[in-house]
Amino acid sequence: MSVTRHLSAPIPTQLPELEPGTYLTETQWQVLLALIDAVIPSIVVESEAGDQKKQLQISQSRYAEAYEQTKRLMKQPPDYAKFQQYLEARPLDNPRFLRLIKRTIQRVPDGNRKQLGAVLSIIATRVGSLAGTGYYTPLQEQPVHVREAIIQSWNQSWLTVWPIIGKSILKMAKASFAQTDPFFMELVGYKEAPDDYRPGPSFPFDFLQFAAGREVATVETDVVVVGSGCGGAVCAKVLAEAGHRVLVVDKGYHFPAARLPMAAEAANEFLYEGGGVVQSADGSVTILAGSCWGGGGSVNWSVSLQPQGFVRQEWADQGLGFFTTQEFQHCLDRVCDFMGVSDANIRHNHRANVILNGSKKLGWAAKPCPQNTGGAEHYCGNCTLGCSSGEKQGPTVSWLPAAANAGAKFIEGFEVSEVLFDKKRKSKQAVGVLGTWISRDKDGNVHTPESGRIRRQVRVKAKKVIVACGTLHSPLLLMRSGLKNPHIGKNLHLHPVGQMNASFDEDIKGWEGGILTSVCTTFENLDGKGHGVKLEPSSMVPYMFLYEHPWRNALQWKLDALRCRQMDNFIAISRDRDSGRVYPDPATGRPVVDYTPSAFDRRHILAGLVALAKLCYVEGAAEIWPFVQSVPSFVRRRQQSKPRADCDSDSDSTTTTTTATTTTATTTPGVRSTEEENEEDDIDQGINDPAFAAWLGTLERAGVRFPGTTFTSAHQMGTCRMAPHPARGVVGPDGRAWEARELYVADASVFPSASGVNPMVTNMAIADWIARGVARDLQREKGEKGEKREKGEREKEEARARATL
Repeated sequence: MSVTRHLSAPIPTQLPELEPGTYLTETQWQVLLALIDAVIPSIVVESEAGDQKKQLQISQSRYAEAYEQTKRLMKQPPDYAKFQQYLEARPLDNPRFLRLIKRTIQRVPDGNRKQLGAVLSIIATRVGSLAGTGYYTPLQEQPVHVREAIIQSWNQSWLTVWPIIGKSILKMAKASFAQTDPFFMELVGYKEAPDDYRPGPSFPFDFLQFAAGREVATVETDVVVVGSGCGGAVCAKVLAEAGHRVLVVDKGYHFPAARLPMAAEAANEFLYEGGGVVQSADGSVTILAGSCWGGGGSVNWSVSLQPQGFVRQEWADQGLGFFTTQEFQHCLDRVCDFMGVSDANIRHNHRANVILNGSKKLGWAAKPCPQNTGGAEHYCGNCTLGCSSGEKQGPTVSWLPAAANAGAKFIEGFEVSEVLFDKKRKSKQAVGVLGTWISRDKDGNVHTPESGRIRRQVRVKAKKVIVACGTLHSPLLLMRSGLKNPHIGKNLHLHPVGQMNASFDEDIKGWEGGILTSVCTTFENLDGKGHGVKLEPSSMVPYMFLYEHPWRNALQWKLDALRCRQMDNFIAISRDRDSGRVYPDPATGRPVVDYTPSAFDRRHILAGLVALAKLCYVEGAAEIWPFVQSVPSFVRRRQQSKPRADCDSDSDSTTTTTTATTTTATTTPGVRSTEEENEEDDIDQGINDPAFAAWLGTLERAGVRFPGTTFTSAHQMGTCRMAPHPARGVVGPDGRAWEARELYVADASVFPSASGVNPMVTNMAIADWIARGVARDLQREKGEKGEKREKGEREKEEARARATL
């Protein structure tokens, strides 16, 4: 293990140079940046304004009211000069912000970029602007307050194209701001690496290297494992320790602890699929999927939950009886024991305690989430950007080093294009894989142009091929390899998530401490068939919980963001009954996710948001924001406090708060008297608070539907479904592909349906089962070959003896 504890901050990971922005015209860029500018503009007092087009002007009284509100609501408010500097700053004047906007557009699939460009071109004309904005003047020529009003109107439009465009612009602007704005980071106290930074040890992986050459390089092994994530890493350890030659290949690269956590821009570029901006085809779901050495296990949040009994029974009822056997439990226990999974030494942070304590007050079931941290406390909030401590026992810390110690070999930066088959046989038999390897540069970096690095085709010859490149890529690899099973790519489950922010009268700094250490399970079986939601805390890296924080107007959002130090973020994560599919983009081959949360699953997400609001309320939340565009935030009633300032610009405002209503006294028979009402006011009504109950009614009536609500997914499952028959799935109960011999799939894509829990442990246990079966097959084949060899030698000896006679 290499140790670098002398470092006081991570070694920076450089970003690739931006491509020329020629995929948008100059006019299209002007319109796009004009819209982004209106989301988070420079805000000044109208008497001090210098440029009406670039600065949002508000009255002196409103400005003063906004500062007084900030001082009242924040535990550590900025002084007036800092507050003024924060509001006046214009993100578009920040080069880092502008580069991130361009990088985000660069990552968008070409087809989506063309659609965006077409819309931008339309509203850049006078006729198009009139149709799209209601103004004859082209949008890019409008002052910022008009552009702000246009985005507000789009959010309320009945033509879905405008809310979708508006939502995309809002998310891009908010996420980029929260990652790059120096004034924001200074005032909220967020640092990209903790003050007590001490990276843990890293395993010195010895990756295979290839010289430059035109001919195809060849490597031979017993088993090639495509993917180094939770499934592939377990397979590698099991098979290597069984004495077999194992080669693990992955398109991602390894980043040691000394380079972690990364800045958010670099993490999205190098640790996540699609640069962290993968969305479903209709834009309803934002998808986070790990894409680096170690896969999702390098960026997940340590949660190690085992699947519930009703899920195991559901899978068994589909003809997969293994899932209710004790052997499956042995697999679960084996992988948990190896990682030291435990809930014994957890130190819960504020939002984890909101789940635990709020559930107790409401009579709901909640518990700590076991962590794969080897029994360490692991008070780390940065795992989503790469964990530097070495405490999280993910693939790169535990499974792959164990595989290496047993003789396994590794190739990073190797993208497999196809599985190879023996063409001499009538039935398909996998004999290896073919792909392209791209080296690091001479200095060991991966951000430099590929033209300056070695690019080589590599063929891996193997007796067995295990595909474990994730739910988005495993089916695409099977399709590219010529497999035709109609279930490939279908049965996609995403555990779609609804989100909620809540602020408290406490200095929380939610980005500190374990990300997800508690869970409420009361609502996980709402239909009696295992479908429902879990209530969990979520990541508090600022851009991850602010990019969907409701935006009503520029001033409101900028002030809310300033309070994020006192916020918690929570998720209602659904076990989705209904599914989608993944297929390759015809132009690029990248995965296209065809998935929209169904009305059935959305009802459960809504129930989860209502439950989360109740948890936040009983734990004293001052303000609660569901991520539903049409629903105002709930503001807790305060004794003798002034109402919250209306932070809208001078244009018509959209109400953003709910306060308690007063009740008129009456002596009508059967109606409570004023004295009775006053007595009731002395009682802590809890979730029966009339104002809160009325607000919950508003939320329930609004519902959660796209585009007013967008969803998030960090779990992808099911696209190479396991089934007892090829008419019902892609692989059999042993993980073997129905269409080909010696070809296996061993990742979350084989799940028969959604796991209902964070899928890491289920994934690993299934991979353990599949790998042990492969090891037995290899051992048996070796034995059979040995018997044939011995028989041949005996026959030769007998022949020689007969010849002597």
